[in-house]
Amino acid sequence: MTDVLVVAHHERIEAIDLIGTVASWLTARGHRLFVTADDAHALSLDAFDVADDALVPGLALSIGGDGTMLRTVRRVARLGTPVLGVNVGALGYLTQVEPPALLSSLEKYFLGESSIEERMMIRVNRVGGKPGDGELALNEVVVEKSEAGHTVHLLVKIDGTDFTTYAADGLIVATPTGSTAYSLSVRGPIVSPSHRALLLTPVSPHMLFDRSLLLGPHESIDIEVLGHRNAELTIDGGRIAHLVPGDVIQCSAANVSARFVRFGANPFHQILKAKFGLSDR
Repeated sequence: MTDVLVVAHHERIEAIDLIGTVASWLTARGHRLFVTADDAHALSLDAFDVADDALVPGLALSIGGDGTMLRTVRRVARLGTPVLGVNVGALGYLTQVEPPALLSSLEKYFLGESSIEERMMIRVNRVGGKPGDGELALNEVVVEKSEAGHTVHLLVKIDGTDFTTYAADGLIVATPTGSTAYSLSVRGPIVSPSHRALLLTPVSPHMLFDRSLLLGPHESIDIEVLGHRNAELTIDGGRIAHLVPGDVIQCSAANVSARFVRFGANPFHQILKAKFGLSDR
């Protein structure tokens, strides 16, 4: 018997329907399905068991898009739970299966006909142990301006040594997985998720140096808010904390990984080609 945690998109009717389908399938085979308290409230899932903090699921099922995948990974990464992503979103870059293939994919998983792909995550600490301390990010950590029309001044240290001060709308520290997310939109490099690396990319820099830095997995990045303007800390698209001058955010490779359930070969360049609609030549 396996405990399965389901995390679903709050605005997709198809996600609610799939939860019912999955629940019937799992129960018939002796497994147990749980939902998060947030999902139970948002989707009125009163008929399902709600996961408490003591639950260590054997599998997490993400039903939604990439945002739901990020939410699922941050919930279970520390537990070592593998995540199977079902795409009912728009792009679904991180997901693995489409809804018609869900039950057959579950069958393969429980028969041992799948593999686990590990993805690097970032550990985020805020000096002083304030909110945001010890958070995990799969895609990116962003320190950005609070006020429209103004830049923010951010000092970057690499491995504890001053690198430079950026005058910019913000800075992105991304994983290879996150290289195809926000970092890509500001012309950061695309990096295969098989790598372990930290990408530092400025957002709309007001300075001559506007390049991304690709750092190794054992290097750390400290970002200090300078001057008199405040900033915001965002992790995987979610606002975490308001920052004031003097606050420091520390980013390093996490000691846990996101674990994705995969079926067959998943060449990164072919996924990239399909999701972005690239032609053969």
